[in-house]
Amino acid sequence: MEHQKENQNQTVEVLIVEDDVKIAEINRRFIEKVDGFHVVGIATDVGQAKEQLEILTPHLVLLDVYLPGANGLEMLSFIRQHYRETDVIMITAAKEIDAIRDAIRSGAFDYIIKPLVFNRLQETLMRYLNFHRELSRMNESGMINQSDVDRLMSGTSKKETNLDTSFLPKGIDKLTLVKIVQAISSASDGLTADQIAKEIGVSRSTGRRYLEHLVSSGDLYADLSYGVVGRPERVYRRKNA
Repeated sequence: MEHQKENQNQTVEVLIVEDDVKIAEINRRFIEKVDGFHVVGIATDVGQAKEQLEILTPHLVLLDVYLPGANGLEMLSFIRQHYRETDVIMITAAKEIDAIRDAIRSGAFDYIIKPLVFNRLQETLMRYLNFHRELSRMNESGMINQSDVDRLMSGTSKKETNLDTSFLPKGIDKLTLVKIVQAISSASDGLTADQIAKEIGVSRSTGRRYLEHLVSSGDLYADLSYGVVGRPERVYRRKNA
């Protein structure tokens, strides 16, 4: 459980590769508004990017397709070849199908069109955070089964319809909902409303309201567990765990 807690609290280190300093700064502020992420460097050309990759070895690179005297897709291939532990999110102003296709085939985690919108970036970062933590958990355990693979692949998919819907009930905040799902996913034995409240930093009643919403939407299931004094408590778990 200690290892799981450590993985859950691990900060994702991000390198921004963007030739426009003002845009790079905006992107830095966007990224650091999302819990679990920290920008460790900004590179404005390929030379700086390669140097900072070697020194910083970040978990994630936010990479512009167009760089001075270079092609960002070539930089993507360089990262995939030399820094296998580093993932890439591509950013570009050009709505070119060929560039998107090449980025996906070269192993980009996601591809976002400029102008960068915070909510869209936040969605990608939250998916990446879940993906990154699942990988860390699997590395810790040293074992993998089909449910692990399915959970990992679903974390990279944009089809998280229950969490991405704009029609959430009144009083249910999307970001809090995502945090609760991530906390439950990292707890192999499930969590009670008391435990989730402490984990997320909300009241017990708020935690229970979100958990019951997730049960009703089919993302979680709950069963009863009897504590040391015999009082039953509802324990919440992911259905695909």
